[in-house]
Order: sequence, then C-alpha cells, then structure tokens
Amino acid sequence: MQHLTPKQTYEFLQANPEAIFIDVRSEMEHMFVGHPVGSMLIPWVDGPNWDVDPNFVNHVKKAASVGRPVVLICRSGRRSVDAGLALEKAGLPEVYNVLHGFEGDLDENHHRNSHNGWRFDGLPWVQT
Repeated sequence: MQHLTPKQTYEFLQANPEAIFIDVRSEMEHMFVGHPVGSMLIPWVDGPNWDVDPNFVNHVKKAASVGRPVVLICRSGRRSVDAGLALEKAGLPEVYNVLHGFEGDLDENHHRNSHNGWRFDGLPWVQT
C-alpha cells in the first residue's frame, strides 16, 4: 500500500481518472461531516453494531472492476490502512491510503481540521 498526503492524492486522482476513490468512514460521518468530491462511500465499519463489514472487499472489488487503482480515505488515515491491508490480502494490486484522512489528526485540544487532512488542505468536499 502506498501512502499519499491529501494534496498528493488530489493530484493523483486528477492524473488517474480511472482510479476509484473510496470513503471508508461510516454512513453518518459521510453524510453529516462531509466527504471529498468524487468519493464513493463503502464503509469499512458501520453501525449499528460497528463491526467490520464482511462484504467490504467484495463491494470494493465490484466497484473497482479490473485493474483500477483504489484510493481509500477515512477520518484520520487509520481505518483506511486496515481496509487497505484487507484489500491487498484479497489480491488488489494498487491500493493507496490518504494520510491524515478527511478531518486530520487531533491537535493538543483534541480537535481535528486544525493542522492537516483533506478539509484543512482546502481540497474539494461537500456535505449532503
């Protein structure tokens, strides 16, 4: 798995329009916090039980079809690593993780969006 900063990810997606951009956060995060423009929601872990979705890999394989690079983003870049490892284990050859995720790392006051992440970097996002 390769790791890209949010800005590197945006550049990669612009240069590789065949890549699939997957938001692995929960449906609630995707809907209420916002999400990167062009991303597709396939939760790695979601409610109500907050277990890893046993069909996650199959959902991604179906969405990615054959040979498309898969780019994963979550809140801070941690869940997407676990999801990426599962995809690599299942044989997907080109998996990328977005470092710092959508909201970034916690600061000294336990707040996000203050020093890194997709939103902090001013990259395109929407809230639906």
